[in-house]
Amino acid sequence: MIRLALPDEGLRARLAARLPDAVLEVRTPAQLAGAPEAFDLLVLPYLGPASAVAGLAGSGIRLVQAQTLGYDGIAAHLPDGITFCNAVGVHEASTAELVLALVLAAQRGIPAAVRDAAAGSWRHERRPGLAGRRVLLVGVGGVGREVQRRLEPFDVELVLAGRTARPGVLGADDLLGALPGADIVVVAVPLGPETTGLVDARFLAAMKPGALLVNVARGPVVDTDALVEAVRAGRVRAALDVTDPEPLPPGHPLWELPGVLITPHLGGDTAAMDARIDDVIVEQVRRLAAGEPPANAVLGPALLA
Repeated sequence: MIRLALPDEGLRARLAARLPDAVLEVRTPAQLAGAPEAFDLLVLPYLGPASAVAGLAGSGIRLVQAQTLGYDGIAAHLPDGITFCNAVGVHEASTAELVLALVLAAQRGIPAAVRDAAAGSWRHERRPGLAGRRVLLVGVGGVGREVQRRLEPFDVELVLAGRTARPGVLGADDLLGALPGADIVVVAVPLGPETTGLVDARFLAAMKPGALLVNVARGPVVDTDALVEAVRAGRVRAALDVTDPEPLPPGHPLWELPGVLITPHLGGDTAAMDARIDDVIVEQVRRLAAGEPPANAVLGPALLA
């Protein structure tokens, strides 16, 4: 019988009907260390700290399932012998949906219109819009592919950039050269040593004057100080779902700078998430019961003995 440690009662209740032969209990990672019961699978809370997995040494847990697509910071805390899986197929569509919302809101001046409406002010201004704009999409993984699908019907010129050059995709060495021609730059890369600080002062200086930077990756992909300086100088605009630091503290200059739109890291968090993460967990349980390798293993042993 497969035993699952789950982060909350809501998830346990949803899975009960789909996994009638499994043991489902609400447990935190800290409660598993030294516990008399042996659990086969731990599901982490959504957006919990990476350090949560540090206490799993000696817990008997062999498989950890995240509810997030990103897994930055986990490797530094994950005990040896534990397989860590990310949530592929859960957040990509919702994050791409937010990219489209941020781009349209910024390009059509929606934040300014909301502020004017609150003040009872009718102020008509021409905005750049989206049709006919050149969009540089940096990152062509799962999220990037979904962003591409949603942008293509909007009459844009879409330029793709990834780690390595291939037909239809620019490589990392081509990125700086592509920036001056882009009206909108969407960043959707995983966070790692190669992408930390990717959007630095040099990157921002190469962007087209007045261009929009959209970050739905992770906050540290962008050098925050460099971004503040570039926005303050009027060189670029920004739409950010992630920031560094995060949460962005009260009084931070990004809150007050004109031309900056901020959402509180809600890219993947929509009503669609529950059913999709449930499907991921049910599939992992099926694989455990069948003795098959887990899906989407990104850290630790890929095969479970």
